[in-house]
Amino acid sequence: MENPADTDTYYTIAAPAEALYKEKGSKFLCYAYPVRDEDRIREYVEALRKRYYDATHHCYAWRLGPEGASFRANDDGEPSSTAGRPILGQLLSRGITDTLVVVVRYFGGTKLGVPGLIAAYRESAAAVLDEAERIEKTVNARFVVEFGYLAMNDVMRVVKEMQPVVADQCFDNACRMTLSIRRSREEALRDRLSKVEGLHMEFEGYE
Repeated sequence: MENPADTDTYYTIAAPAEALYKEKGSKFLCYAYPVRDEDRIREYVEALRKRYYDATHHCYAWRLGPEGASFRANDDGEPSSTAGRPILGQLLSRGITDTLVVVVRYFGGTKLGVPGLIAAYRESAAAVLDEAERIEKTVNARFVVEFGYLAMNDVMRVVKEMQPVVADQCFDNACRMTLSIRRSREEALRDRLSKVEGLHMEFEGYE
């Protein structure tokens, strides 16, 4: 079985992208956005609904999380699985996550049929993802460490040698640091810090 620590990278897009696809008079306005949570997704979808209030459909799909475990596809009134699923399929086939793709359709007067719709939404999603820059990111483990002032030198020695990202820190009689390190190096950092006397470590999850 594959160790998750060996697969601690994932792909997303660097910035929003746009594209236009046309099929038998219908226009498909295609948008892709890097996203990290469902609140942001709702904001983007609602903004497009308002901007293109007279469009026939606003179909979309998204994936969230380093492994894309959270996802959704929405047909917005198109026949079942003819819009959202083909859009999601492009995200899956390209291995892209933390991304929202919205396709706004203006009906052109000629019905495309189920196969035609599936192909049109697939090509629309492909067109906008072709415009987007695909980037690789690391899966990082994030945790909080708390320790007494007397342990400061030991902790800072580990931080200097292991070089985790220090997201937050507070040094007083009781010290606290929020650290982030790529998943493949998490175990080594945990092991080093666990040897610091009096240190308490709390895992906050992967990002």
